[in-house]
Amino acid sequence: MNPVLGTSTLEKVVIWLPAIVVGVGIVGAVLILLGRAFADSVRDWGHPRLLAAGAVTLVAVVVVLTWLGVSLPRE
Repeated sequence: MNPVLGTSTLEKVVIWLPAIVVGVGIVGAVLILLGRAFADSVRDWGHPRLLAAGAVTLVAVVVVLTWLGVSLPRE
């Protein structure tokens, strides 16, 4: 018999807790690393207003398409 199948919910949480903590830590570290790299790239780029305008335009397009009820096709 598999020992995990015969355990209670609390025991399952205790078993999975180290994996969850490590996984969340890795995801957080990657997001921090990518965020810092993106911020450095934006600082070095010569046209920050163009980047801001593009970001605002992208958000506006997403909001308008959502408001209109457009959905992406699913495979």
